[in-house]
Amino acid sequence: MYLPEYYEFCCRVKVISGHNALEKIPESLAKMHAARPLIITDKGVSEAGLVDIVLDAIRDEVAVGATADDVPQDSSLKVVNRLADVYRDNDCDSIIAVGGGSVMDTAKGVNIVVSENAHDLMKFSGAGALKRALKPLVVIPTTSGTGSEATLVAVVKDHERHLKMAFVSYFLLPDVAILDSRMTLTLPPFITAATAMDAMAHAVEAYTGLAKNPLSDASALAAISLISSNLMGVMENPSDREGRLALANAATLAGAAFSNSMVGVVHTLGHATGSVCGVPHGMCMAILLPYGLEYNMHKNAHFTEELLVPLAGAEVYAATPKHLRAEQVVAHIRKMNQDLHDATAGRHARFLGEVKDGGGRQVVPREKLEDIAEAALDDGSIFYNPEECDYEDFLMILRTAWEGTPLDRGLIKGV
Repeated sequence: MYLPEYYEFCCRVKVISGHNALEKIPESLAKMHAARPLIITDKGVSEAGLVDIVLDAIRDEVAVGATADDVPQDSSLKVVNRLADVYRDNDCDSIIAVGGGSVMDTAKGVNIVVSENAHDLMKFSGAGALKRALKPLVVIPTTSGTGSEATLVAVVKDHERHLKMAFVSYFLLPDVAILDSRMTLTLPPFITAATAMDAMAHAVEAYTGLAKNPLSDASALAAISLISSNLMGVMENPSDREGRLALANAATLAGAAFSNSMVGVVHTLGHATGSVCGVPHGMCMAILLPYGLEYNMHKNAHFTEELLVPLAGAEVYAATPKHLRAEQVVAHIRKMNQDLHDATAGRHARFLGEVKDGGGRQVVPREKLEDIAEAALDDGSIFYNPEECDYEDFLMILRTAWEGTPLDRGLIKGV
């Protein structure tokens, strides 16, 4: 077991997991002396009937102050500030977030504004701006990917300036995370695939990065094992409640892992690709994960090879020569992407050049790779990557990931 000379680990989120976990919300609110929550969600979640399931579980015991279902795909600074007014106008005393990463990030932002009795979220951007506990926050993920229910980060977009602003504080950790299989049963296969690979990337980068520690390692390994054991079964049988709950737990475990040990180049390039070209984050993670592992392999193969056990099983690990285990991890992840590609009739992209929009148009033109590499230079997630990266390194990885060919590790400067 790897044991650094010094590390910190904190995940003080109460996790309630089960097929009927929603029914624990009233009790959880009562323990926090809250009784009138604002429910924050998006129209897709609302139209899928998921908010109704939550309301049915709490309506006899909780008086909901208001419901807001207009959170955009990318959390919005304007929406955060407006929803803070909705919270105040309806005398709310807590927040329930029902949705994916954007909804949870929006709820965290709203919580900052109402707790600080402020009117502009931007006053609290960066790390260390918050000095005290916020209002009670209960989060109910409707995807199994972002892990935002277990992270101390909120990312909110300023659409006017085309910037994604990060807010970082232990006070942003939700008070309660509810993992209920009913919340992901209707998730379409291609979103199930992308979000699960998002969680996989969180766990893999947490385990192989510079800030890894025994507690984040344990969470990451458990997450990888749950995804590997359950994802394809859920793809084949979307109504598999046990599998759905396993993936939800995996996302939370991965969130706890990377919230403490950070991520690296996969997320650096994924954030930039999403910002420049609008590619969904989970798809970026799935595509870029094997390339990030290849790029860092000369520095951390001894950690990467250990992932073969939760990915493929102890027998495969034992049968694979030691010097090939790290490469086998990369091959296994590429095979997962291929299997997901096949299971979604091609909607799960395997490389950047394959990403298409609803009209079949290419989302990441090759000529945009330079812009993506430039944007990546300003992303702080690269700080914990095992190997240093500059513009040329980013561009090399992106070009290879665009073509869908293995990375030529002979071109890496550190090799």
